[in-house]
Amino acid sequence: MKFKPLRDRVLVKYSDEPEKSSGGLYIPDSAKEKPQKGEVIAVGPGRITDDGKLQKMEIKIGDVVLFEKYSGSKINIDNTEYLIIKEDDILGIIEK
Repeated sequence: MKFKPLRDRVLVKYSDEPEKSSGGLYIPDSAKEKPQKGEVIAVGPGRITDDGKLQKMEIKIGDVVLFEKYSGSKINIDNTEYLIIKEDDILGIIEK
């Protein structure tokens, strides 16, 4: 399935979390917190400013981003969980 976000929205795939804690204990899925880091899979065209112009997105496909903990809407595509968030909820890009 293909998905294209509208306006200033971004489709983010959660980063994988380690299965073990630093102390060597296995963490069950129900106790894990969702990560605040993920890879951008798709981006919308940008937002429309008050004067009607298109402001392009700063985020691009493939960027690894940090985002606010409780932002966005969760969706499931092909048994993979994604998050749709606004560009404003992205705190920064992790550069390699």
